[in-house]
Amino acid sequence: MTACSEPKPTFSAIDITGADYARDFALTDHNGQPRSIKDFAGKVVVMFFGYTQCPDVCPTSMAELAEVKKLLGKDGERLQGLFVSIDPQRDTPEVLKAYMANFDPTFLALYTTPEKLEALAKDYKVYYKKVDGKTPTSYTMDHSAGSYVYDTQGKLRLFTRYGSGAPALAADIKLLLKNS
Repeated sequence: MTACSEPKPTFSAIDITGADYARDFALTDHNGQPRSIKDFAGKVVVMFFGYTQCPDVCPTSMAELAEVKKLLGKDGERLQGLFVSIDPQRDTPEVLKAYMANFDPTFLALYTTPEKLEALAKDYKVYYKKVDGKTPTSYTMDHSAGSYVYDTQGKLRLFTRYGSGAPALAADIKLLLKNS
């Protein structure tokens, strides 16, 4: 290491800079707009996979992300929250739009077809599985519960585990914004 090099930032989340997966996506947002990571240039993107019927992990994760945005103050406008549905059967655009309104008006819910979702989940190393309930529509979804964090250039940088807390994620996002 030379005296002139910048010290590498130390993140609370898992630093996955340079990972060869989860580089981009082609999804539709709850307003019907096609989206990819390039649409959010200049913003730090936090991407979470879940479903609207989730009783705990998903709403907690999205509420935590809304809290992160508040903790960022004026930099909060440089944060883009994305919620990717793993339940295309029940999560229609209308349901997704109503769900996102519970958290932050700037956050977007994204969806795709079941076939494309399978490939996307594989690319993102996301686990999800339908678990039958008492009736055909009362099923739940088992799923992994972390978030992917992209820097302002759309490069995958961090993986944050469920329950890491809003202050830790806000601090990591501040580092990403400072170094962009």
